[in-house]
Amino acid sequence: METTLNFTINNVWMMISIALVFIMHLGFSALEVGLARSKNAINILFKNFMIVAIGLITYTICGFNLMYPGFEETSSGIFGFAGWGLSLPEGGLTAAYADGYTYWTDFLFQGMFAATAATIVSGAVAERIKLNSFLIFSLIYVGVVYPIVGSWKWGGGFLDQMGFYDFAGSSLVHSVGGWAAVVAVILLGPRIGKYLSDGTIKPIEGHNMPLAALGVFLLWFGWFGFNGGSVLSADPGIVSLVLVTTSLAAASGIIAAFITSYIKFKTYDITMAFNGSLAGLVGITAGADLMSPLDAIIIGFIAGVIIVFAVGIIDRLKLDDPVGAIGVHLICGIFGTLAVGIWGDKGVFNTGSFSQLGIQAYGVMVIGITCLITSFIILFTIKKTIGLRVSEKEEVEGLDIHEHGMNAYEGINLNDND
Repeated sequence: METTLNFTINNVWMMISIALVFIMHLGFSALEVGLARSKNAINILFKNFMIVAIGLITYTICGFNLMYPGFEETSSGIFGFAGWGLSLPEGGLTAAYADGYTYWTDFLFQGMFAATAATIVSGAVAERIKLNSFLIFSLIYVGVVYPIVGSWKWGGGFLDQMGFYDFAGSSLVHSVGGWAAVVAVILLGPRIGKYLSDGTIKPIEGHNMPLAALGVFLLWFGWFGFNGGSVLSADPGIVSLVLVTTSLAAASGIIAAFITSYIKFKTYDITMAFNGSLAGLVGITAGADLMSPLDAIIIGFIAGVIIVFAVGIIDRLKLDDPVGAIGVHLICGIFGTLAVGIWGDKGVFNTGSFSQLGIQAYGVMVIGITCLITSFIILFTIKKTIGLRVSEKEEVEGLDIHEHGMNAYEGINLNDND
């Protein structure tokens, strides 16, 4: 009876975590809409709705079995496939499948993660990518690339076998999206009017800061399921530690980004506070279960400093990223992954050994090279066939009216500054 009760409690916590991760998609949508111009609001919402749908369906058809193929002991741990669709394994809806959750709970929790990689790209390419081109990219990247890369650690592949550690996805989720965002931004080019001929960088302000703030709070809220659910049980000790380290890293990231941006720009920039919280969250995600509260504060603070400088460097490189996705998800994702080798229980500060840091760096490199190559192949092929970018007229007047035949708000003016 006690075993059945524990299994039920664990499974219920996993199902709650599924709901929390789902809410993150609303957070991504609100943040991206708020930081973009009003003439593109519907387009952004449409992309984010479709990403969730594409992620769940592709994960059902092939993604789940690509990520968890059941590598044989003699396998290289690079590629495996357990077959098409979902089929209840022997043991089914009992503790025989896993100690903390059922087969269906496992599928849906992991499926909620799947769409996140494409959502990260969505923010970076906002306001100038063709909708159909983005959806085709999402279909292939989420359906094939993300689960194969994920299998290398979470599916028991070669990175897992060599000791690489990524608790909830600083690299396997966030940097996978971040690497693709870099490629997409380069192939697309900047928005019209962002970088002037005299070298001036023109800020293109978002139209709704309250909506963006709501999005960030929803993301922070959802991260309790993103990280807390990654314990894969309701173990009170580990889950409560993970929730504490997650919260402290976010709070520390906000404070660090606020201080750093004020020193640099002498203004209280709310968008830097937004990105500071997300930077801290991404930074702690790889090792949320390994860190002490002090470690989490340090990691969040460093991530908050990093994001301020990262946003400036990315802008100077003329990589137009409307929401700061590259800085938050890629650069802070890399930092968070390396932080496991510095502060984690196998890290430099705890063992004095650099071996785990080397393994983490190797994992970052392998994932980065793979995602850069695959996303380039997908996006370059799309660019050369159906095209990536909307026309100048469509971009200036807004994607809402041209791609969707409607506006999000009444009385909208169709000009560059809306």
